[in-house]
Amino acid sequence: MIDDVLAWRSALLRKRMVGVAVLTAALFGTGPAFSQGVVKAKHGDWETRCETPPGAAKEQCALIQSVAAEDRPNISLVVIVLKTADGKSRLLRVVAPLGVLLPSGLGLKVDQADIGRAGFVRCLPTGCIAEVTMEDKLIDQLRSGTTATFIIFQTPEEGIGIPLTLAGFKDGFEALP
Repeated sequence: MIDDVLAWRSALLRKRMVGVAVLTAALFGTGPAFSQGVVKAKHGDWETRCETPPGAAKEQCALIQSVAAEDRPNISLVVIVLKTADGKSRLLRVVAPLGVLLPSGLGLKVDQADIGRAGFVRCLPTGCIAEVTMEDKLIDQLRSGTTATFIIFQTPEEGIGIPLTLAGFKDGFEALP
C-alpha cells in the first residue's frame, strides 16, 4: 500500500513538474510559452514540444525530459533545452523541487565527467529553476554522452544525483528549429 501511495505521489509530482516547466517557460520571456505545448516528436526519452506563443510569428519548440530520482521517487526534475527566439543562444533550464539548498547550485556530470554547477535563478511555489546558456563544448558533451547526472543538494554534504538518458538528445537538438 505504501508503494502504491509513493507511486501515485511520484506521478502527481511529475505532472506538477511538467506544469512548472510550462509556467517557467512562460515566465522567462526568452523561451517558448508551452502552456499546452504539443508533442511534435520523440527522440529516445526526450520530447520535442512546440507552441506558437500569443503575438509570435512562428512556432517555438523545446526539447524536454522529466525524470525522478531512482531511490527517491518524490524528487524529480524537468530538463528543458531550447534555442532562443532570435536563434543566437541555446539554453538549458532545469526545474528542481523545492527544498534544494540554493547556494550549492545544481551540479552536472556527463558520463562521470564533472561539468560544473549552475546557480538557481528563481524559485516558484512548485520548484526552483537553474538556467545556463549552453556553450558549444557542453552541447557536444551532451550530444556524444550517454548519461547526464544532475545533482541537487538538500544539505551541503548531501548531494542527490538524478541520472537521465541522453539517448535521442543529439537528434532532438538537431531537429529544434
